[in-house]
Amino acid sequence: MAGYRKLGRTSSQRKALLRNQVTDLLCCKIKTTEAKAKEIRKIAEGLIALGVKEKDNFDEVTVQAKVVRKDANGKRVKEDGKVVFDTVEKTIKKDRPSRLHARKQMAKVLYTRKDIPAAAAKRKANTKEINLQDKLFGELAEKYATRNGGYTRIVKIGERKGDAAMEVIIELV
Repeated sequence: MAGYRKLGRTSSQRKALLRNQVTDLLCCKIKTTEAKAKEIRKIAEGLIALGVKEKDNFDEVTVQAKVVRKDANGKRVKEDGKVVFDTVEKTIKKDRPSRLHARKQMAKVLYTRKDIPAAAAKRKANTKEINLQDKLFGELAEKYATRNGGYTRIVKIGERKGDAAMEVIIELV
């Protein structure tokens, strides 16, 4: 007996389907079949558990960075035809090795996601990338820090009209 459902697809199709559905689940709730939802749940709960485990595993480091000097209008300042740089100190989070490994494990499963604001629809310049790994380590890890598993909920909504497959809504608790 296999350790997973094949969902009537080849391995590459199945992997792409599950990656896409898990990525969507971390952003909002989704409607799918019961068999797919149970497979999605396995993957998503593993990722969230990994994020909770590694949420505080980083060092804060102060670094010096060169930043372009700008005038009051936001334009670059030039002297003798060359752009002028200022040195600024910044505090960054540096992952420890186990958190870095967890981040790479998440990157194997999650797709990159773009957020398009409703007010600026159909404008490519206003889209922004959502870093789901940071969302897992930050927002979701804080939310589920005291919870021992059971991060998702599956609610049955009835059978689909065409093939009578049981449809469900899967969402984060």
